[in-house]
Amino acid sequence: MFGISTFALSIWLLKWFPVRIVDRFLLFVSRIIIGDTSRLGLHRPKQGPLELKSIYGKTPVLDVGTLAKIRSGDLKVYPKIKKLACNSVEFVDGRIENFDAIILATGYRSNVPTWLKDINLFSEKDGLPKKKFPEGWKGDQGLFAVGFSKRGLLGTSVEATCVAEDIASQWNSYGRCEFLQGQNIGIDS
Repeated sequence: MFGISTFALSIWLLKWFPVRIVDRFLLFVSRIIIGDTSRLGLHRPKQGPLELKSIYGKTPVLDVGTLAKIRSGDLKVYPKIKKLACNSVEFVDGRIENFDAIILATGYRSNVPTWLKDINLFSEKDGLPKKKFPEGWKGDQGLFAVGFSKRGLLGTSVEATCVAEDIASQWNSYGRCEFLQGQNIGIDS
């Protein structure tokens, strides 16, 4: 904000003001700078970023160009997913869309077992892959798990590299058309 790190600004403001006031200031300024994101389908939480971090351990997401891509139409925001099928997604508003790949960002705590019934990859106890790092990234039928290793960006990078190499290997051995026909994959913008 204003060329200053939001984190540094928050820490500086916390020297003189309580968390709620600093949060209100950060939310006010971000609304002026970014605008009303609910018009784009992005609804903000009621709590401020510092309160979210202290209560839930969630870190606010910083925009690095995503909002501009959403505003331009390069990225689309969809409502909640009602149902996934082989190559399509049904949303709660009744719309059905087809995708080549689906990538779900599930957040810091995994709720995957509540909606994905793949008992071979994820533990129903904690929602994490049953196999531990570095083996927990690959499931059956084109299902991959990235970012569940609890090893930060390095662990996520290792898993993402394994997934990319696996997909490239299949792509190269089958050819593009055969690979896409044999996969149940899609992208969720």
